[in-house]
Parts: sequence; C-alpha cells; structure tokens
Amino acid sequence: MLVGYARVSTREQETRLQLDALRAAGVRRIFEEKASGAAQDRPVLRECLASLRKGDVLVVWKVDRVARSLKHLLSLLDQLDVVGARIKSLNEPLDTSTPLGMYLIQSLGSIAQLERSMIRERVIAGQVAAISRGQRHGRPRTLTDVQEDEVRRLAAQGVRQADIARQLQVSRAVVDRVMNPWRPRYAPQRPVLGPLLNACTKR
Repeated sequence: MLVGYARVSTREQETRLQLDALRAAGVRRIFEEKASGAAQDRPVLRECLASLRKGDVLVVWKVDRVARSLKHLLSLLDQLDVVGARIKSLNEPLDTSTPLGMYLIQSLGSIAQLERSMIRERVIAGQVAAISRGQRHGRPRTLTDVQEDEVRRLAAQGVRQADIARQLQVSRAVVDRVMNPWRPRYAPQRPVLGPLLNACTKR
C-alpha cells in the first residue's frame, strides 16, 4: 500500500503541490502536516509511521519533507525496517528496497545536513561582522536609555511594575526585563561576540 506524507513549515504555506504529486503517483492515503521540519515531535508524522505495515511504501515529495537531519533520517529508516516498510521520494531516484537506494538516501541526508551547517555558520559570521561594525543585532529595543532610567527611578521610589508599565504604555514584561536583565528568559536580544566568534572558528 502506498502511504503519502506531505509537510510544509508554516500554516501560511500550502501542501497543494505535494498533494497533487502524491495523488498523481497513485497514493490514496495521505497524511498532511504543517510543522517545522526541525520540530522534535510531529504528531501527524508519528501517526503516519504508526499506520505503516509490512510491504507498505511511504511516499514523499522530497526526502526533506519527512526528515531534516541525518540522525532523524537514519532513525526513520530503522523504524521502517522494523515493520518491513520502504520509503520512496517522487523527486529523487530513491527507493530503499535496493542497496543503491539506501546508499543514495543516506548520502542525500548527509549533504542536506552539511548544507544547513554551512548556512548556520554564514549567519553567525554575518552577525559577528555586524557586531564588529557596531550594529545591534536582534529586535529593536522597546525603551530608550532615558526611558529605562525612568523605569529604574520609579521602581526605586516604590512604584509597582504594573503601574510603571501603564505609565510608559508598555507591557509589564518589558519593565521586568529592565529591572532583571540577568534572567535568561528576559535577557536582552544582544548576542555576545565571544561565543559567536568561537562558533565560527571551532571547526
């Protein structure tokens, strides 16, 4: 039995192209999901894999629709092997029923992982370059330095955070972040130059 799986990363995207291709390939049972490929838990994918039986073929538009890392891909292949199912990509000549197909799919996963690592390193390098030029990385600050000083002044006078937030027309979380910048969940969005440089050079 052919079992299809289609995925897009966000709710704004559509799976129409994938669905049309799967149906054209003769797939009648299709699991459709809108979730990031990097998500640790994808409920629809889990349901799809649980439905597979011996002899079934998991059909995908491209391999990266079902697995976004080599580790995940190998884990998926192990799950399919346990139940006696195979995987087939419509846009890559891959079929795990053959040794060559298994080799190609593992190689493809390795290349995809390498590409993502290179993209990440380029992003980090860009951040480092921006910081070295004095550009601030991350979301724009909600409050100016003067307003942050005002927050601290009012807090020192015993004014409640909720009242300070109302006076400055910001959320209480913004005020709390100014008063407690050391808290991880409220830390300012300012990358530290040292770790970024280390990340770029450790390879």
